[in-house]
Amino acid sequence: MWKKSESSEESNPQSTPAPQATPPAAPRTPVPVQSARAVIGSTISIKGDLIGEEDLLIEGRVEGKIEFRHHSVVVGKNGRIKADIHGKTITVEGNVEGNLFGEEQLVVRQSGTVRGNIVSPRVALEDGSNFKGSIDMSPKEKSAAMPSAMPAPDKSSSINKTA
Repeated sequence: MWKKSESSEESNPQSTPAPQATPPAAPRTPVPVQSARAVIGSTISIKGDLIGEEDLLIEGRVEGKIEFRHHSVVVGKNGRIKADIHGKTITVEGNVEGNLFGEEQLVVRQSGTVRGNIVSPRVALEDGSNFKGSIDMSPKEKSAAMPSAMPAPDKSSSINKTA
């Protein structure tokens, strides 16, 4: 039986190109890279700007500016931030002093504290969360048209009904 295997390998030199089938596996490697998340640990303190193209979890301290516009930013329970945060989705479980700009969604968890303004089309403040500031939930497309749309609510139809 051993001779048959050896003879078939020798008679089929084309069997060596089969390992070339592994290069299609190479495009699969970027998929895990896209789901990768950078972590700033609880013992790390950063002063400056953070800019990146991956998801971010902050358990430490950050002062400056955080820009992950196309990715999620999570401020963990131990996170202490003094910065404006720009992200696709932002979740706050720790303490943030600064303005938050969520492209899609912003969530302040029960353990979270935010002192600053929030701009996002979807905002959720869980029971027990602490928030001081203003919230703007205007979609981007309508935010430019808002000044022209402002006279529509001023028709005073509700005021005439009560008067």
